[in-house]
Amino acid sequence: MKKLSHIDGKGDVQMVDVSAKPNTVRKARARGVIQADSRTLELIAKGHMTKGNVLTTAKIAGIMAAKKTADLIPLCHPLELTAIDLHLSLDDKKSQIIIESLVQTTGKTGVEMEALTAVSVAALTVYDMCKAVNKRMVIGEIMLLEKSGGKSGRFVR
Repeated sequence: MKKLSHIDGKGDVQMVDVSAKPNTVRKARARGVIQADSRTLELIAKGHMTKGNVLTTAKIAGIMAAKKTADLIPLCHPLELTAIDLHLSLDDKKSQIIIESLVQTTGKTGVEMEALTAVSVAALTVYDMCKAVNKRMVIGEIMLLEKSGGKSGRFVR
């Protein structure tokens, strides 16, 4: 079994030392889905949710969350992110809100957690803004779609 980088020789948790790693361009894309009913999607599309513009607010929340990932996930390195983008779309046929993030940096460690955090917080924001209308929404399918850069190279789901 491969050695876990966040565990030291005594079995204690540690933050990985990345000081010897070279700076490389690193990118990650993540995705999440919120199942909602057609009424909720219609209210979002028409801008009739009482808390305001759901998709724009969720996008801003996701961007802010990506920048704060190291404050939320104990062993993540604080990173200087060079690009963050989120795209939220409504899929009426599947009654879903699809959230995708793209995060980039030039650094010593990857941005997978930042991309996943962006999607997760954007989804939670959608839920918060719509829960008065629909408490049955389901947040799910949060996953890494792709990552590039670093020693482990490229991953594509």
